[in-house]
Amino acid sequence: MNIQIFGKAKCFDTKKAERFFKERGIKYQYIDLLKYGISKGEFASVKSACKGTKNLLDEKHGAYKNILAWGEANAEEYMLANPEVLKTPIVRNGRLATVGNSPEVWSQWLANK
Repeated sequence: MNIQIFGKAKCFDTKKAERFFKERGIKYQYIDLLKYGISKGEFASVKSACKGTKNLLDEKHGAYKNILAWGEANAEEYMLANPEVLKTPIVRNGRLATVGNSPEVWSQWLANK
């Protein structure tokens, strides 16, 4: 199992994801989105697993509606350049991924390991 957690240091849901895996003794790699961002390839993989760009956007961000109005290609470029608009945590397990706090999905990953 190769878990990556993309998150923001002050995000409570990111902390919940880290705690979930820590409590179960599962090693993970934490990537600070605001410091390191997310690569185009990782973004594409997560977008595919999460069924679209809209699901990756933080609906609480002030620019949410504007970004959606730009069209998918422009929205993706903006999201890659400005990772603060992404919903966190983004948790990857190979080709599988979740956005937001999803302990029930993570539990399934562990059960199928």
